[in-house]
Amino acid sequence: MVRVLTSLLLALVAVLGGQGSAPSADAAFSSFFQARTAPEAVAAADQIVRSGVGFEDAFTRLRQGRVYSRDVPRGVVPGSYRAGTVEYFYTLDVPHTYDPAHRYQVQVQLHGGVGRVEANTPRRSGSSVRLPGVERIHIMPAAWRDAPWWSGRQVENLRAILDLVKRTYNVDENRVVLSGVSDGGTGAYYMAMRDTTPFASFLPLNGFILVLRNETAEADGDLFPNNLRSKPLFVVNGGRDPLYPTSAVDPSIEHLKSGGVDLVYRPQPDAAHDTSWWPDIRDSAERFVADHPRVPLPDTLSWESGPPNIPSRAHWLVVEGIVSEPDRRSSPGVNALEPSLPDVNRLATPPTLDFGIRASGARINRVIKGSNAEQIGFRPGDVVLAINNQPQTPGADLGELLRSYAPGRPVLFTVTRGGDSVRLAGRYAPTVLPGESGEMFPRQRESGRIDLIRTENRVEARTRGVAAFTLLLSPDQFDLNRAITIVVNGRTVYDGMVRRDIRTLLKWAARDNDRTMLFAAELPIALN
Repeated sequence: MVRVLTSLLLALVAVLGGQGSAPSADAAFSSFFQARTAPEAVAAADQIVRSGVGFEDAFTRLRQGRVYSRDVPRGVVPGSYRAGTVEYFYTLDVPHTYDPAHRYQVQVQLHGGVGRVEANTPRRSGSSVRLPGVERIHIMPAAWRDAPWWSGRQVENLRAILDLVKRTYNVDENRVVLSGVSDGGTGAYYMAMRDTTPFASFLPLNGFILVLRNETAEADGDLFPNNLRSKPLFVVNGGRDPLYPTSAVDPSIEHLKSGGVDLVYRPQPDAAHDTSWWPDIRDSAERFVADHPRVPLPDTLSWESGPPNIPSRAHWLVVEGIVSEPDRRSSPGVNALEPSLPDVNRLATPPTLDFGIRASGARINRVIKGSNAEQIGFRPGDVVLAINNQPQTPGADLGELLRSYAPGRPVLFTVTRGGDSVRLAGRYAPTVLPGESGEMFPRQRESGRIDLIRTENRVEARTRGVAAFTLLLSPDQFDLNRAITIVVNGRTVYDGMVRRDIRTLLKWAARDNDRTMLFAAELPIALN
């Protein structure tokens, strides 16, 4: 009898031990969906693998997603999270009628006046930057002088906040838009060039893309306006805006449109640097957002990146490495098969005489090295009050005014600089500045770009400067029961089967937290 009881106890211990080492699929997925951060979800994914669940079962559960609670905060909800030693603050505005059975649109709204915010502190309520519209969840993050919207810190911050919101509220992943006003509008341009994947569209309001080339802005990394072709933009600027009047903005808008950027421009001739025009624009903006949901797995992609932001991702494409400048010099034929790719960054204007300033109205945003303006003594941040003792009208186009001057004419500028009045004297002697007339954003380092077109299980790629990339393959986009063919610059680099992998599925599901964008396999491609 003792032997029988002992055997039963040992068997029970073995069963219980087995349950501990191999949790049930239900329990494992419950832990996965209850994770509060992406790293927690990655850790919970190991339990799912250990449960022995099959790929199709896991795919179906991830597609269905978590069960959302009704007991969640509504109205204006302040929040924060900590990353390292920094606490990032944000505000949510959640409809009081929030229903977890319904998928909600989300609008991320970037505030202006970043340079005036000295420290990272909670904003009063965030409601002042919320533009009214249809029922949706609003996310209002915070930026400050040392962490402006055009920084890598804010790219990571917006990803983290959106992930937190998606783990609490039922978000329509394909209707998340990013908008911003003033500095926030400029930041919307930056985010569209850096992190396109989570967003359906971008709404830069009262911003100016060329502020990002201003040396005082100190935008992180090189900028690639070709990436703006990935998503549609809705842009508004005012004709009487003293910072970014339409007269200064219009040329860059026309250039982007001619380069293939899907862009709707609604200039407001009588508007200043405010959003008093919003009631008149609101309906067309809402129609734009409604008409442009995100395509989570687009059949065409174009993406460019460079150090220090490699790897860099756009939906199912990850640029892993680029050809370094030493490799280009040592192997001149390394890119012999590369096509010439049209680039939005290149300006089609012929070289012209250039004084050497980049201004918004009377404010100097940038001074070109070696230019006439630098020789006279201009600095970024100067505001021109008078030329030859003639006061300048606020908001007047300084560049246009100077172009009416004859070369060689003596000039005396009165500017404000750091609260002081400074006089700058010299002769107006513009020169042709090599490179400045040919690029929206001068490049500091080498970059790599890929243009992809998918037709069924075949991917045609054209690359420039790319050493390696990875394709993320979804069963919703590719037939994984058939061979996959990858052709790069006219040469077949892969032709074969790809195996579904549950670890890959869970890895990207944990990172993306997106029911509409699930990947079964990674296909790395290395180019010689």
